[in-house]
Order: sequence, then structure tokens, then C-alpha cells
Amino acid sequence: MTRGTKILMLILAGVLVAGAIYLRVLTRRMTSQPPEHGEEVARTRLSEAALQASAGPTQTAKFYFPSYEQGTLVAEQRAMTWAESDTDRMRQVLLAHTEGSQQGASRALPSTAVIRAVFLAADGTAYLDFSNQTLADFKPGIASECLAVYAIVDSLAANIPAVKRVKILVEGREVDTLDGHIDLTGVFVPALNPLSPTS
Repeated sequence: MTRGTKILMLILAGVLVAGAIYLRVLTRRMTSQPPEHGEEVARTRLSEAALQASAGPTQTAKFYFPSYEQGTLVAEQRAMTWAESDTDRMRQVLLAHTEGSQQGASRALPSTAVIRAVFLAADGTAYLDFSNQTLADFKPGIASECLAVYAIVDSLAANIPAVKRVKILVEGREVDTLDGHIDLTGVFVPALNPLSPTS
């Protein structure tokens, strides 16, 4: 074996050892990094636990869920123990939508929805701030997006009289559209038949 071949083999062995070490370090980093949006998910779960622990009388709440097959919203009643503040009640309504319908209607929000923040202004505008991923999981299409948005809007207005209109934000900012269909630059007012030409 020539001297050049020996040197080449030593270099090749060194590269292989360095590659194996780098692969181990990279694997450790990947397994130790927290999942994306981990803080947001943790914040949502903590809020959910706090709201579920609220005490008080049980009342009948009215929720609207999309029926994509019928092209309309369907009402559903369920017993709720409401939180004291309107903003906590807003979060309760959104969390109920992540749980989905109890009567087989479609979902307005995915079960993995991340509700970053809610705020109710003095003029009755409810601000809802969702993660990018939450809005990416909406069922595509103008009719389905419209029904999903109005299911949330109408549920908020039906249960919290102070809510007059709803503004949807994504990652704390105003965005133009939901998925290229629903215009999110304005506010939404309750409309029980959002696909009707007279709404």
C-alpha cells in the first residue's frame, strides 16, 4: 500500500469519525428542542384548566356549529359554568369550539387550535388572536370558511351580550384573508345565515 493511499485512508477515517460525532450532537439537539409553539400550547392548556375549575351556577349556553353539507349554522345547547369576566367567557366559547359539537355537527376550530389571546374593547369589539397553524387547519373554500368564522362570531354574541362584533388576528397582527377566501381586514357582526344574500 502506497504512502498516498494510507494518507487518504486516514483522512477518510477522520471524516467518518467527525461525521458520526456531528450526527450524535445533531440528534441530541433535535430531541431536546421544545415543540414549535410549545409556550402557546402551554398557555392555552393552563387557561383551559383554570376556566374549567370556575365555580358558580350552571347555565344553558347556545353554540353555533357549521353544517357544511346544509350550508348553514346549527344551534346546540349545553350546560356551562361561566367564568366571571367576559374575556374569560370568550375563551370558554372558543375552547368549546375546539371540543367540537356534541350532536355531530362540523368543527369551527380544530382541536389543536392555539388561542393566543382574547380581548374585549369598550365598544363591544372582541379581538381573537390565533396562531398561524390554527388558521391553516380551517376547511378550505369560501362557504366553509364563512360558516366556521360565523359559528364563532354568533356563539360569542349569543353568550356574551357585550360582544357586538369580532375581529380576528393572526399572531397578533391583522391579515388580509383566512386562506385566500374570507376577508379578515374588517370586523364580523353576528349573522345566523351568513351565506344568505340578505345577511
